[in-house]
Amino acid sequence: MIFKRFGGTLWASMKPGTLYIVATPIGNLGDITLRALEVLKAVDLVLCEDTRETRKVLEYFQLTKSVMSYHQHSSEVVEQDIIEKLKEGKNIALVTDAGTPGISDPGNKLVSAVSRVGEHLSIVPIPGPSALTAALSVSGFPTEKFLFLGFPPHKNKRKKFFEEVAATPYTVAFYESSHRIKKAIDEIQQIVDENREICICRELTKKFEQIYRGKVRDLKTMVISEKGEFVVIIR
Repeated sequence: MIFKRFGGTLWASMKPGTLYIVATPIGNLGDITLRALEVLKAVDLVLCEDTRETRKVLEYFQLTKSVMSYHQHSSEVVEQDIIEKLKEGKNIALVTDAGTPGISDPGNKLVSAVSRVGEHLSIVPIPGPSALTAALSVSGFPTEKFLFLGFPPHKNKRKKFFEEVAATPYTVAFYESSHRIKKAIDEIQQIVDENREICICRELTKKFEQIYRGKVRDLKTMVISEKGEFVVIIR
């Protein structure tokens, strides 16, 4: 592969038996990086959470690739099959449905399994979009130190989760789905200090992107759409 940058040329050789951790757009397909496209074009196989979603991205960029499902319910047999392919010298890209694999995503489990095999297999990050960093970048809150908590538990331990949010002295970030965002907002109002600042990002980079700002006490008057995916940032 040849990467061109600022008029110069950066050569990047692909070592056989490499697992590439490839970030893909969280909404706007224009956010994909040139390096991600080059890697996706060159690898032998693309691992993805939902093959239908990943095929849409590949087809948009006119990439015809073999894809294989890898998600949180994939068995150790599937992981071992992937490792065997890497041992055979195959180059494989791991992507998530949106954003960076391994960030609140089962990709870290595969990375851990591959890393235990030995130094003859390589793991290479191909950085790019992430809903977490996108939301933090527009929050305006201190990010020298921050706590990322992934998704709140669906049922049990939710109260403990929001008590942890309330107790931390740092900026806190977490994801929430459309199905539970109203519940999360209610719990924040019950547990978190009403004077703490909050930034709720909805459908980042997509057509109906919205960013809500205020203090926790303002949540009771905010009209927040419950459609889409959310990143909640609390100062």
